[in-house]
Amino acid sequence: MTAYWLAQGVGVIAFLIGITTFINRDERRFKKQLSLYSAIIGVHFFLMGAFPAGSSAVLNAIRTLITLRTRNLWVMVLFIVLTGGLGLAKFHNPIELLPVAGTIVSTWALFRFKGLPMRCVIWCSTGCWVIHNFWLGSIGGTLIEGSFLVMNGLNIIRFWRMQRRGIDPFKVETAVHEEHPAAR
Repeated sequence: MTAYWLAQGVGVIAFLIGITTFINRDERRFKKQLSLYSAIIGVHFFLMGAFPAGSSAVLNAIRTLITLRTRNLWVMVLFIVLTGGLGLAKFHNPIELLPVAGTIVSTWALFRFKGLPMRCVIWCSTGCWVIHNFWLGSIGGTLIEGSFLVMNGLNIIRFWRMQRRGIDPFKVETAVHEEHPAAR
């Protein structure tokens, strides 16, 4: 029983770290914070005995940091294959495939999109994680992914409205990349 509460405690720590992730408009800060959250929630899932979710979360953390340096198609394919392979190797219930599918979709989004389209695809991926985490009984995981679903959804609407008014909500990010093209 102590291991269960340790796992839940790690999940709550991940919740506390991840709660402000989607507020960031700067893509670099967004990705760094998302990576830290993913690593900690990965530990939580391993402690809960959910290997497919744990491996998907840890790959999320690594992949997200790598997208700060490259958006190379072959690197994306490598992460998709690793995620699918590790997830399929140890799943016992079809619901355990939801975080694997969510990670594959978000990998595609992080390598191929930026700004609002990236956040929209990640929002769909989050739905997979919410269902899985609720099924697993992950308190912190369900709270954080449910929060991500709501917060990212509200930010998508806010950013979309800004774009409709001719305001670039990602101008900070665009200016940084124009000043420092190597930061891509």
